[in-house]
Amino acid sequence: MDRVALRGLRARGHHGVFPQEREEGQTFVVDLVLGLDTRPAAATDDLTRTVHYGIVAEEVVAVVQGEPVDLIETLAARIAEACLRHEGVEEVEVCVHKPQAPITVPFDDVTVTITRSRV
Repeated sequence: MDRVALRGLRARGHHGVFPQEREEGQTFVVDLVLGLDTRPAAATDDLTRTVHYGIVAEEVVAVVQGEPVDLIETLAARIAEACLRHEGVEEVEVCVHKPQAPITVPFDDVTVTITRSRV
């Protein structure tokens, strides 16, 4: 299976279990790896035979900016569902970063990574 990756998609969302997170929001960063067969697109040089990663990026940002959830696990699952709606995408790895998580000790990042497939 071939891979198309999008790294560092950024969007402001209001996800989290604490009222302050829901009210103020914060920036979330998303990395995606889409699994698909790119041979038909490569053989024909035809965008319609692969995944349009610009559209995927816009849809992922819309999910992050959309309805708030408590957990980034839930957010990652919603992003995966959106990616798998694209014809040809057989699997997706989603990594959601929450670099401004409400943690009381110094840290660089919090991430949740999931892999989902059509199977």
